[in-house]
Amino acid sequence: MLSTEIFGKPVRLKYSETWVGTSLLVGRLIMAYIFLQSGLEKLFDPTWSAQGFLANAVQPGNPFHGFFTGMAGSVVVDQLVVWGQILIGIALLLGLLTRFAAFWGALMMMLFWMASLEGGLTQGLPVEHGWVVTYHLVYVVLLFALGAWGAGRVLGLDRRIEDSSFVRDNPWLRYVLG
Repeated sequence: MLSTEIFGKPVRLKYSETWVGTSLLVGRLIMAYIFLQSGLEKLFDPTWSAQGFLANAVQPGNPFHGFFTGMAGSVVVDQLVVWGQILIGIALLLGLLTRFAAFWGALMMMLFWMASLEGGLTQGLPVEHGWVVTYHLVYVVLLFALGAWGAGRVLGLDRRIEDSSFVRDNPWLRYVLG
């Protein structure tokens, strides 16, 4: 039974622990695949660079146009995208530092969402394949849920690490585990 308060209203929810655990594991593995596949695809493509997207695909009407085009051609940005995706994918796959990985994955998806904006408020913030809600935001919400529910504890290494004396002696580490 989950008992909490949302927007000042009491919420009580009965749920199946088996199905919650299964859905957390499946969600974690799907997000691991998405990040790992995307990062490895970029790593093994010698022509890949974020420059083409940042310099050409970010539309001039995008409110963050200058921010993203200023990063075009940066080797650091290219490496952060590739290795960020690979490491997030590996962490989610292993259930290792799940909250930490979910945070960085959600931040990356928010940045990708911001880059895909095509217009300002007067144009309804249209983005390709949807107005405001795109798969980037769906990934953000899913990653938030995985971190909030501690998905790394479900058949992941976070459970073993949390049971160690090192983490028991340093409880702040639980904020990155889960």
